[in-house]
Amino acid sequence: MNLEVTIEDARWQRLEPLATRAIQAVLDYSGLDDDLCEISLLGCDDARIAELNSEFRDKPTPTNVLSWPAEELAAEVAGQSPVKPNPDFTGEIALGDIAISFDTCAREASEAGKSMDDHVTHLIIHGTLHLLGYDHIRNPDATLMEGVEVEILGKMGIDDPYCMS
Repeated sequence: MNLEVTIEDARWQRLEPLATRAIQAVLDYSGLDDDLCEISLLGCDDARIAELNSEFRDKPTPTNVLSWPAEELAAEVAGQSPVKPNPDFTGEIALGDIAISFDTCAREASEAGKSMDDHVTHLIIHGTLHLLGYDHIRNPDATLMEGVEVEILGKMGIDDPYCMS
């Protein structure tokens, strides 16, 4: 896979290996040829992600992860799987961009009693699924997306992040 990682916050020392593993798991699950897929990833802090959240979502607050799909792939019918992306004229599949905030991820992991690595892996999977057309606005879509996340994480040996036990 062609993963372009930009680190704006030096605390993201482990972002690239975590992201590579998480994105690879999503591409494997989706049956996509990882040699064709391109993703850009930004590791930033709360101030930067708040700027992006304000600019693109009109929400001037920090969040954990944002994604910008290169192509609209969402299913028209709620709860159905998204359309698979196709290669462009160059033979590549540009999936889009993801930004992730260290501050919010660290705080959420601490509050949930989870390891930072597991939480970041989950959020990279979540962001990558958004690039592939998954969403959680409609309830059936949220159920589908969460199920896919849990399945991929399970294959990676990571506990269900939605289980509150």
